[in-house]
Amino acid sequence: MKKPTESFRARLLWSLLFFAVAALSVWAIVSQSRTFTLPSFLAYIRRCDPLWTVCALAAMGSYIVCEGEAVRSSALAFGRGSTHRQALIYSASDIYFSAITPSATGGQPACAWFMMKDGIPPLVATAALLVNLAMYTVSILTLGLLAFVTQPGVLGSFGALSRALVLTGVLVQAALAAFLVLLLKNETLLHRLCSGAIHLVCRLRILRHEERRQEALDRHMAEYVRSAKLVTEQKGALVKVFLLNLLQRFSVLCVPFFLFLASGGGFVMAARVWAVQCFSVLGSNFVPIPGGMGVSDYLMLDGFESFIAQADLVDFELLTRAVSFYICVVSCGILTLAKFILLKKREKT
Repeated sequence: MKKPTESFRARLLWSLLFFAVAALSVWAIVSQSRTFTLPSFLAYIRRCDPLWTVCALAAMGSYIVCEGEAVRSSALAFGRGSTHRQALIYSASDIYFSAITPSATGGQPACAWFMMKDGIPPLVATAALLVNLAMYTVSILTLGLLAFVTQPGVLGSFGALSRALVLTGVLVQAALAAFLVLLLKNETLLHRLCSGAIHLVCRLRILRHEERRQEALDRHMAEYVRSAKLVTEQKGALVKVFLLNLLQRFSVLCVPFFLFLASGGGFVMAARVWAVQCFSVLGSNFVPIPGGMGVSDYLMLDGFESFIAQADLVDFELLTRAVSFYICVVSCGILTLAKFILLKKREKT
């Protein structure tokens, strides 16, 4: 098994990589303007309307809360309840570790770990997160379709590379949604994948006692089959999880909408800003770097420059990124760390 020091070093490495990519992303944005200075950026923030700025911060908070409630509702459909406070930690850990690990690979395991600490069985937590991830993916595609229908000209304003990224993102996420639904309906496939993963990590000597773990998997699969059948029969529960994911994604997409209004923009152009952000999410979610930050910034700059003045473009992009991503991730990191410390203290006592 991994030693604690090795695990700590791995987390530290990914955290350092996250900050490195974040710094490079900010540098890439700032380099787009020859007139950008920190004082001018601070002056831009001071000119923003406080009411709309607060609305943007509230939308960011809604993004965190709604994910937790979606996970909670998904677990509740499997007969495993949790409190709203616990749900907030599920969301915070998912968002934080998704941001600092490649392709968001650390978010789901971190969320599952906290769920198991709250007494939710491993495969039930896995099934609940599968349902939530499927609805999360469908909600992104739904909002992308809404943006295309309501703002059809926005996608055409992107460059050829950006349009290719958006199209690739749509195809990848549609395939992911179909695969997740297949896992929920075909327990044999999930069992084979889990069994293969156990065999692999035991062969690599990361874990031991393969036979015992395979037997435990067989026992848990019986509960998973009952739970999966239960949740697929509860159409109302699935709709609720989908709507919460839709509200979650809509909330974070509203951050640039409100910040554009805060900077003095009108509602018509703010709707265009919303659509650009929506397509940027579609085109960056599948990219295998921490949070897809660089690709997301590239897509947003490409989309915004067609209708936002060059003098304000970099300031607006930096402020949008700061609220919707950096403040969000730091807040989630603080919540996750606080909960982790609390759990360790309880274990010692």
